[in-house]
Amino acid sequence: MRGRPLAHHHPSPEALRAAPLLVASDLDRTLIYSAAALDLAVPDAEAPRLLCVETYERKPLSYLTETAAGLLAELAGRTTFVPTTTRTRAQYGRIHLPGPAPEFAICANGGQLLVRGEPDPDWRRTVDERIAARCAPLAEIRAHLVRTADPAWLRKERVAEDLFAYLVVERPLLPDTWVKDLAGWAAERGWTVSLQGRKIYAVPRPLTKSAAVAEVARRTGATEILAAGDSLLDADLLQAADRGWRPGHGELAATGWSAPHVTALDARGVAAGEHIVRAFLRAASPDRAVGHDGLG
Repeated sequence: MRGRPLAHHHPSPEALRAAPLLVASDLDRTLIYSAAALDLAVPDAEAPRLLCVETYERKPLSYLTETAAGLLAELAGRTTFVPTTTRTRAQYGRIHLPGPAPEFAICANGGQLLVRGEPDPDWRRTVDERIAARCAPLAEIRAHLVRTADPAWLRKERVAEDLFAYLVVERPLLPDTWVKDLAGWAAERGWTVSLQGRKIYAVPRPLTKSAAVAEVARRTGATEILAAGDSLLDADLLQAADRGWRPGHGELAATGWSAPHVTALDARGVAAGEHIVRAFLRAASPDRAVGHDGLG
């Protein structure tokens, strides 16, 4: 885990094969992509074949490349693969990833730990206690969001799992300073703010993906964690991992966020998702102690 740099810690291939490896990955705009987020940079005739892994209101919504799908199925068979998302349980339930069903999944930015598809009540209780001790109430945050948002650009206002709030906005009409002002106000109350596509999230600071991943690592005995993500809500997950990857798009790329053990890929869109799965799989191979692969 972090604190033991991989460059100075080279167990034998046999030891690595025996040690549980945990792969925690964000989903949207990291592994799976909407049609608007595909960012295909090649002519149509050269575009990769895509596999739809989510439908919404009877229409296809999210995709990964067919190659990435095959690699992900192999990865899930070799490691403890943990989908790690800000989506609610209902939103996550629409996704059907290739490979075996994950034993663990993390939803609501760490607020819900699913074990074989069922929420773990002990974990949720722990999360609620941490938030109550350190943060202003959700009702106060939600009221501020609704009061200060302009109907000209606000499309929807939602609460997720009674844990955090988010807005769906018309991004071109959103004033440049609004999110920054909101972030400053929220920080004084123990909350963080993240802008992802058309959604603005307000999330209590103790509600993190990394805390939930640490709990999965404790339960599985994982000795190494690999991670990937594209948004500021993924920064703590990447920071806590032994190795991480971020795509060439998203909040982290836009802000220049970096860490020594996190590879910043140039690839964008669905191509980045394929690069990330390939990097995970190479790191999970028996010779992964040799060093960084071609993707970092």
